[in-house]
Amino acid sequence: MNDFITIDFETGDYSPESAISVGLVKYRNYQPIGSYYSLIRPPKLYIRPDFTDIHGLTVDDISDAPDFAYLWKNEMKGFIGKTMLAAHNASFDMKVLKATLEYYELPVPKLPYFCTLNLSRHAWPNLESYALTALAKNFEIVYNAHNALDDAHTCGKLVQMVAEGIDLEMSVEELLEEMGVEIKRLG
Repeated sequence: MNDFITIDFETGDYSPESAISVGLVKYRNYQPIGSYYSLIRPPKLYIRPDFTDIHGLTVDDISDAPDFAYLWKNEMKGFIGKTMLAAHNASFDMKVLKATLEYYELPVPKLPYFCTLNLSRHAWPNLESYALTALAKNFEIVYNAHNALDDAHTCGKLVQMVAEGIDLEMSVEELLEEMGVEIKRLG
């Protein structure tokens, strides 16, 4: 199957359950077919000033946003289904997803996921930096860095580029195996 969903969270502080925005982009055959974005009201209505400097979000932006439990039950869970997730530096985004689900005492699905940071290191082994912003600059991808939806789109573009360079007929699983990238499971 060639379906996957890129995911990106922005957080209000170092606490993994402090998600304040999420972006999701659904891909089929390495092409985007849908997206989802929402601001999130975290359990503690606080954003570190240095985090605002990074993503531009303030407490005023999120104070009227729905909490994660509402978004998960009514929007995100249905959008994701059982589709494989992908994230750049996936350990961060999966930690946020798992911690936030656990905070709200929601079941943690056993979703498969992979890391586009690892995929990029395997695909382009001689680059100086594999930060999403550096990769975007290197490949002339114009985007609004640290906007969760734009980060998710950029993450997906990297997967597209790798697939185009190898074989667009390969499933995501075959592509990852070819590149030596491990599929992990949330939960």
